[in-house]
Amino acid sequence: MATERVTERSDGLTNERVVERDAGGTTYVERRGSGMGGVIIGIAVLALVAIVAFFLLQSSRNDALRTEAVSGAASSVAESAGSAAQSVGDAAQSVANQ
Repeated sequence: MATERVTERSDGLTNERVVERDAGGTTYVERRGSGMGGVIIGIAVLALVAIVAFFLLQSSRNDALRTEAVSGAASSVAESAGSAAQSVGDAAQSVANQ
């Protein structure tokens, strides 16, 4: 008569079952993974990608706003300088006419 001994062990991610039979000296080892580790890692990677994308989009938006503000300020300064030059030219013309 064959003697059978079953040993089961789990480390949280994988389950291992060892079946030993005396009759023929055959040993069967079954390993099963729960698959939860891969799912958790996948969710964590997806969340990380979403967070990085959010910050990159915000950075790009802030750069565009800053560029627009600097361009507007430069345009305003150029208009003021042109207006001042026109005023100086008009004043010089009126002094020359007197």
